[in-house]
Amino acid sequence: MSGLEKALFNLKFTAKQLNRQAAKAGKDEQAEKGKLKKAIQQNHADIAKIYAQNAIRKQNERVNLLRLASRIDAVSSRVQTAVTMRQVTGSMANVVRGMDSAMKSMDLDKISAVMDKFETQFEDLDVATGYYENATSSATAVGTPQEDVDRLMNQVADEAGVELHQDLEAATPAKVKPTPTEYEEEGLGDRLRALRS
Repeated sequence: MSGLEKALFNLKFTAKQLNRQAAKAGKDEQAEKGKLKKAIQQNHADIAKIYAQNAIRKQNERVNLLRLASRIDAVSSRVQTAVTMRQVTGSMANVVRGMDSAMKSMDLDKISAVMDKFETQFEDLDVATGYYENATSSATAVGTPQEDVDRLMNQVADEAGVELHQDLEAATPAKVKPTPTEYEEEGLGDRLRALRS
């Protein structure tokens, strides 16, 4: 296993750990909210305040852990691209060596075979690069429509009996790179599977 592949493994492992810690912080937040509700019902304002602070701290911890896990996942995608590019580069170097020996002997059949292989490698490189660019952009871009986010926030606020004091209409939605059609994605997936086998 090379240094890049070890780094890729460590990045994926770290992202997984951060996601687990975020899930635990989310459970702790819900537990603190339950304690808060109970303290409010029992008219213990000071204790309720402590539970509210704990719940907010756990919520912030969860959000920060998820944000960090997302960044690490994006870096992991880029490292995966580098690993793939290195493998394809090695294959292309072999093809070039083959082209050198074919050119020396000037055997047209051998030259043709090498050129065909080179063209295939080049197409495979395009497919792999396109796939990983798509994966990277998906990992770093938020693809959720803004109106769905606003609707969910309002729904949860209504359920909690809280008035949302944010101007959601003024928020500018993130610009999202258009995703490939289902047909194009299927074709890319087929070519990637062919590359791996």
